[in-house]
Amino acid sequence: MFTLFRKTPAISVSELQDKLKKPLRLLDVRSSDEYRGGHIPQAENWPLERVQSFTGKKEQQIYVICQSGMRSKKAAALLRKKGFDAVNVHGGMHAWTGPIRGGK
Repeated sequence: MFTLFRKTPAISVSELQDKLKKPLRLLDVRSSDEYRGGHIPQAENWPLERVQSFTGKKEQQIYVICQSGMRSKKAAALLRKKGFDAVNVHGGMHAWTGPIRGGK
């Protein structure tokens, strides 16, 4: 059965923290200012308004994070439409308790 609304896969920040023990692709879709204010060390900054131009290996899973999980859910859905295996990180940086680079 074809469905217009496909559920975007998601993981929790604790699941992400566990996955970060191995190399992975993590996109932070917050604004550049938010990113500079503190981000996960492995994260690349791809603000939501630029995600449409993202290019990468489509066979590589991509994790997407923002402040709360709303923008990253939207970004993951956009990336999935383009053929990427994108996974949203629920709770975003608001729920993140791991190491942070940048900020105060």
